[in-house]
Amino acid sequence: MNGLSFAGLSGILVLAAYAVIMLVIGYFAGRGQPEGDQKTSRGYYLGGSGLGFVALFFTLYASQYSGNSIVGYAPEAYRSGFTWWQSVPFMIAVIAGYLVFAPRLYAVAKREKFVTPTDWVRHRFGSTRVSLLVTGLMLWGLANYLLEQLVAMGHGISGLTGNTVPYQIGVIAFVVVMLVYSWSGGMRAVAFTDVMQGIALLIGVGVLLVGALHLVGGDWGSVTRYLAENEPEKLGVPSGEDSVNWLSMIIMIGIGAAVYPHAIQRIYAARSERTLKRSLAIMAWMPLATTGVVFVVGIVGIKLFPGLSEDDSEQLVGLIANEVAGINLFFYLLMILLFGGVVAAIVSTADSALLSFSSVISRDLYGRYLAPNSSERKQVAVGKIAGVVAVALLLVLAWNPPSTLYNIFVLKFELIVQIAPAFILGLYWRRLSAGPVFWGMLAGALLAGAWTVFDIDKLYGIPAGLLGLALNLAICTLGSLLTKTPNSPNEDPLPTRTPEPA
Repeated sequence: MNGLSFAGLSGILVLAAYAVIMLVIGYFAGRGQPEGDQKTSRGYYLGGSGLGFVALFFTLYASQYSGNSIVGYAPEAYRSGFTWWQSVPFMIAVIAGYLVFAPRLYAVAKREKFVTPTDWVRHRFGSTRVSLLVTGLMLWGLANYLLEQLVAMGHGISGLTGNTVPYQIGVIAFVVVMLVYSWSGGMRAVAFTDVMQGIALLIGVGVLLVGALHLVGGDWGSVTRYLAENEPEKLGVPSGEDSVNWLSMIIMIGIGAAVYPHAIQRIYAARSERTLKRSLAIMAWMPLATTGVVFVVGIVGIKLFPGLSEDDSEQLVGLIANEVAGINLFFYLLMILLFGGVVAAIVSTADSALLSFSSVISRDLYGRYLAPNSSERKQVAVGKIAGVVAVALLLVLAWNPPSTLYNIFVLKFELIVQIAPAFILGLYWRRLSAGPVFWGMLAGALLAGAWTVFDIDKLYGIPAGLLGLALNLAICTLGSLLTKTPNSPNEDPLPTRTPEPA
């Protein structure tokens, strides 16, 4: 090695440079908005629903490919072997989930000027209890998602700097950066920083793969031979239970990630339906270009760093990046791009969750129930303060993370997926009624939550969230069929097609 690594001052300088870039983007994004937009919910939380193709694509990309996708997925491939190839098809399933309902939801959101995901639920079902339950499940999912990003942030920074920047210091520093630029520019700042980190991440991950293969002699066959000789269980055909779990996770994550609150708000933020569809069309290729590449990096890591413990394997991406940086100056410079891109990706995903969390608090709880006569400016201010409080509480948990990134990642889907019938089925089936939707969501959430809390073994590999969703759907459909009059506050709450602008 030539002594080229990110440990020491060089790593700190790279982090500082990316932090400054994000702050500058946030500042100019806020200044670039029309006068008064920052003080309205629609302007602050959706960027005035004016995101064009480039900004929308990269903000969707950043929302789907979080710190977990880079810092967490490679270690999971390291620990699980080829079984973790499932990460690629379940990312593809997320795009399929978007395409099922996103264009249709966009049409009604544009017509009704929605700001939060709960606006659709309130519009469709006209039920306070359904709206509150959806709000509670979304807040749980967003808090869990934000916690995941804070943990990933710490692991990413400490791993990529060779522990020069400690886990806790890295988290606090970039949380402050995130709060400053998101307060300055809202959705526009979030989307524009997503463009920066998306470009850095795509280039950096590709070079990381090239460098990792170079370190093993450029021979993929040598990696698989190593596995066959030393860890053959990571090459074996999955058992029947593992195969069922694989399919179950594809279904659950495909549906659950598509109805993330911050993902839904990006649907609302699109400039037009055509822009939304173009962005999703390109997104369909990203699982292979990102998750597939990260999977291969994780497999190569088995040979590069054999015998890592579960905790040590969490820093695998940082370990490999430092080795690749030592090949020559070219790789060193491009690992700087990856290094900052990984950290920026984690921060950009965290800011998306935080922005959505703040909007739900300010609009769906404070603005609707606690202070219905408050101005939009005050609601936005309350949302910002609520976001800071939430981050402070989550930092306490992130300080001593309770589990691996993957376990945290799975946990949030158990409950967030239960809102899917209200959005997807509600967009297509006029007979779907508020009462069955409420009881279905509640029953599904209780079943999934209890199964997880009491650590009950999976039923032949099927995750608890999917079992809860099956119960949820059964109650929704059977209950609605038995309901004489569909419970809908509007004559036609579903979207109608409108001509696309030229």
